[in-house]
Amino acid sequence: MTTATRPRHRTATVTPGPAILELTRLHVSHGAVSALGGIDMVVREGEVVALLGANGAGKTTTLRTISGLHRPTAGEVRFCGERIDGVPSHSVVGLGIGHSPEGRRVFADMTVLENLRMGAYRFKRLRQEDLERVFTLFPRLAERRTQQAGTLSGGEQQMLAMGRALMGRPELLLLDEPSMGLAPLIVAQIFEIIREINAQGTTVLLVEQNAAQALKIADRGYVLETGRITMHGQAHDLLDDPRIRTAYLGETAEG
Repeated sequence: MTTATRPRHRTATVTPGPAILELTRLHVSHGAVSALGGIDMVVREGEVVALLGANGAGKTTTLRTISGLHRPTAGEVRFCGERIDGVPSHSVVGLGIGHSPEGRRVFADMTVLENLRMGAYRFKRLRQEDLERVFTLFPRLAERRTQQAGTLSGGEQQMLAMGRALMGRPELLLLDEPSMGLAPLIVAQIFEIIREINAQGTTVLLVEQNAAQALKIADRGYVLETGRITMHGQAHDLLDDPRIRTAYLGETAEG
C-alpha cells in the first residue's frame, strides 16, 4: 500500500483511505474475566488513531488480540479485508502488522543491531535500506549499534523497540504506551518520530495514557473504559471535549 505524505499538524480535515483494520463486536476474556466487551473500531490507511483509557481498560489486550497474542472469544479482526483472528502471531507479522509492546521488551543480552535483526526475522536476508531507515529515524541507535540493549536508557530502549517493529516493514504499526516512564524531552522526541513514521506511509494505532500528546498527532481517537468503547471521533474534537479534558488531562469541569 502507498500513502501520501501526511500533514505535520492535525488541524485540517484529512480524506480517509480504505479501512486497513476493522474490529467488529470483539470480545476477549482472561479466564472468567471479560477484558473486552464487544468493541467496534476502524483504522483507515494512512491514519494515526489513538486508543485512550485508564489502566485496566483493555488497551493492551486490544493490541495483543490484533497481533495474535490473544484469541478473541467472539467477534472479528480484519486486516486489509481478511479475517486474522486466530492467526498465529508470527504469521500476523508476515501479513504486515508490527507491534512495539508495552514495557519495550528488548532482548537485553543482545546488541542493538542484533535486536534489529530479530525484527527482520521473516525475511531471508537483512535489507540495508531497512536498517538505514531505522538509523535515520533513531540516530542514537546508530551510535549504539554494538551496545547491549540492556545497558540503554529507557528512552533508547523505547526507540529500539519501535525500530525493531519497523524492521518487519509493517503497513500497520501498533504502539503500546511509547511514552511510559520517559522524561518530557524524550517523550516529545518519540511523538515527533511517530509523526515521521506516519508521514513515510505507515498507519499507526497508538495506545497511550498521555492523551494530550496522542490526540495532537492523531487523526481520530477512541476511548476505552472497562472493555467498552465509550467515545470516539476526530482527535481535535476529543481534545476539546470537556469529558476528556477532565478525565485525561487533569482539568476541572469548569476549566
